[in-house]
Amino acid sequence: MKVLATCISEKKGTKKRPVPSITLEANYGILGDAHAGNWHRQVSLLPTESVDTLRDKLPDLKPGDFAENILTEGISLKDLPIGTILQIGTTVLEITQIGKKCHNDCEIKQITGQCVMPTDGVFAKVIKGGVIRPGDTITIRGTQHEAD
Repeated sequence: MKVLATCISEKKGTKKRPVPSITLEANYGILGDAHAGNWHRQVSLLPTESVDTLRDKLPDLKPGDFAENILTEGISLKDLPIGTILQIGTTVLEITQIGKKCHNDCEIKQITGQCVMPTDGVFAKVIKGGVIRPGDTITIRGTQHEAD
């Protein structure tokens, strides 16, 4: 289980662009990303395996096209319960939401008729900050209840 790409955007409602690393701050999110702030959806994660299901229709999909901050490999995020604690590199995240309603004007959904973020993407808040880079290992640390 690892990070394939890290992405940010300065404006909400836009695709994110890949960057060499992201810096996370506890209880805030990713520095420089439009979704940072004191709320429950500070960081978005999406498995590359979910993106792969649309590659036959859109072979040129790139990291960040679904507005995900972290593109993962080898972990079925949607099957993890809310409250799951993930360690990525030196950071610690808590999953707070699974999926979200897709924007009606979502570019991917308009082209393919579907979007994977509403079903396969997850959102998290930052418990412990640090830097995440592509290649970092993702470790499941249990749930918030177990960590208390």
